[in-house]
Amino acid sequence: MSIATKTGDNGTTALMYNRRVPKTHPRIEACGAIDELNAAVGVARAAAKEDYVRNQLLPVQQDLVAVMGELATLPEDLPRYAKDGFARMTPDLVGKLDETVAFVESQKISFKGWATPGSNVSSAALDMARTICRRAERRVCDLQEKGEMQNPAIMVYLNRLSDALWLLARWSERDERCFPAKGQ
Repeated sequence: MSIATKTGDNGTTALMYNRRVPKTHPRIEACGAIDELNAAVGVARAAAKEDYVRNQLLPVQQDLVAVMGELATLPEDLPRYAKDGFARMTPDLVGKLDETVAFVESQKISFKGWATPGSNVSSAALDMARTICRRAERRVCDLQEKGEMQNPAIMVYLNRLSDALWLLARWSERDERCFPAKGQ
């Protein structure tokens, strides 16, 4: 089977369970933003200098696949989605991000003023992922406000993820802040 199904040539795309919606539908906007976030987290993982950062980001990418699947399912199809055994976002997954936040904060990363992305490739990639996460959060919030999303853990997860990405970016640039390059 080819990836080029041509079924989207008319401006529609598939959701789970053979549902079709316009490619401009808010649900597709949310799924697309999560997909973009997953790709950005992948870039951040590839650019990470520390094993700890890489090891935190791969599970996040796996969680985001579950979020995309859940968002690609209409509310009336969620019981079938759960029955079919697909992963869903849970408070336990939010708890893993809370652990990451607590660990990085325990490292006493100090920061004054606004962060300026770009101290190094790793922190810049994390900051890019964070900004994409905030956009994805806004797209999902739109679905929630329209009553088209039933799992509040998704919003909490995205909010916590952006916090974790910000902290990981600051942690990744800690050497640059302690020992700035000559001329800075």
